[in-house]
Amino acid sequence: MPSGTNRIGSTAFVLALVMPRLIDPVAPIDGRQSETALFVARGTRRLLRAKGFCSVTELTLQSGRRADVVALSSDGTIHIIEIKSSLADFRADQKWREYRLHCDRLYFAIPEDMPPDVMPEDAGLIVADAYGAAIMREAPEHRLGAATRRAVLMRFAQTAAQRLHGLSDPQIAAMQPLG
Repeated sequence: MPSGTNRIGSTAFVLALVMPRLIDPVAPIDGRQSETALFVARGTRRLLRAKGFCSVTELTLQSGRRADVVALSSDGTIHIIEIKSSLADFRADQKWREYRLHCDRLYFAIPEDMPPDVMPEDAGLIVADAYGAAIMREAPEHRLGAATRRAVLMRFAQTAAQRLHGLSDPQIAAMQPLG
């Protein structure tokens, strides 16, 4: 019998103690992302991982813009995925065109209940939920120049390293960021 339960306890009570809620968003919640956006990011990142990419969320680019998901393949290919959780979110935000300057391919990721026909044809399209995603339309390729690629790779590496360090030393977040 699991610790903290007794014979009187219900199965649901036992499961609540033993099993975590399966769809809790685990990304840092800073108030900017809705629960839907966090779930779309999670499913999208699972798809990217299955395709051989590693990814980080909320990466600040050289322009100062913050990309929702940046994915990096073993050959150095960089994808940016802009998450739109609703039609209102898409219509309110037109800065996505600037992300093209920082990636080889640009995608939108949307939830299943959002109409895909409103998304721009000149970007890729991913439909996702909390458990996975599918590429509905491939993004056109526009290869980065060497200097821009290096800048994005350095930001990606530093951000990933800082976040990993923060997991083992939470007080590190209070220190001044690098660069």
